[in-house]
Amino acid sequence: MKKVFLACLALVIVVGNSEAQRKKVRYAFDYGFGLGASNYLGEMGGKEKTRRDFVADMKLSETRWAVNGFARYKFNNFVAGHVGLTYLRIEGDDKLSTNRGRRGRNLNFRNDMLELATRADVYIYGSNDVGARGTYRLDFKSYLFAGIAGVLHGPKTTYDGGWVKLRPLMTENVKYSKVTMAVPLGLGFYFTKKRKYRFGFEMGWRVTFTDYLDDCSTVYQDWSGSGNQMLIDLSNRRPELDPDDTSVPTEANYQPGDKRGDPSHNDTYFYTLVTYSYVLRGRNTFYTQNYNWLFGKKGKHRLVRVKF
Repeated sequence: MKKVFLACLALVIVVGNSEAQRKKVRYAFDYGFGLGASNYLGEMGGKEKTRRDFVADMKLSETRWAVNGFARYKFNNFVAGHVGLTYLRIEGDDKLSTNRGRRGRNLNFRNDMLELATRADVYIYGSNDVGARGTYRLDFKSYLFAGIAGVLHGPKTTYDGGWVKLRPLMTENVKYSKVTMAVPLGLGFYFTKKRKYRFGFEMGWRVTFTDYLDDCSTVYQDWSGSGNQMLIDLSNRRPELDPDDTSVPTEANYQPGDKRGDPSHNDTYFYTLVTYSYVLRGRNTFYTQNYNWLFGKKGKHRLVRVKF
């Protein structure tokens, strides 16, 4: 995974350098940060149906935070390269579900994740003079993006008054990695004031290569002879509920070999960000020839000898 990520990053740099050599773009580089909210789609939470794709199965009450730092380079007026580092949290709890089977399963998790992503931003609409006032003090860009990311993660769950790491326990007898790949997809826009200060908003969905962001994917295991009471308790949490509770299935439905998760779909997550960045000024003859008055300088005019 690491080699693939580095190869994609190198490709973005090579393409950007070649494009920059061909035609320099003024105000091409900006860097900044973003703050926002995150959520996830996986085995936990959801509504009364067993499973639905994308946002139809999302629980808004489980929305958490995301913090991001990024750098962006605009190769030309159509494409930009973007590298970002994001720290975010996702959570899920079967107690919040209206599905009887999930509430009876009684699992919960929290996962603090660190994502390093590189992507391409493709501009789909822009205006260099918002409001058409002739001042060119505020411009607008909207874009779609896609890329590749590496994600460091480690799900935890509540136990005995605290939080316990789930990956080392191997509750489903599966040794999954703490690092996974993801594919960022999304859209966004930003306004740039005085060509220096950039304010934006974006929504991004991450399709991951793992089904263990929530430590739940396959079937129940038999740990009765393991001698590890924590493993026994956390692999099957139906016994924590009242055995006579008729609002959820009985303990007979949560035995070794019974369905615990859905391995046919990997976990996904997404987040929205409000962003701010500062734009660095570069060289470009287009602005110096046409809009030098914006920067308090007199334009330079090229003398051309008349030919008869």
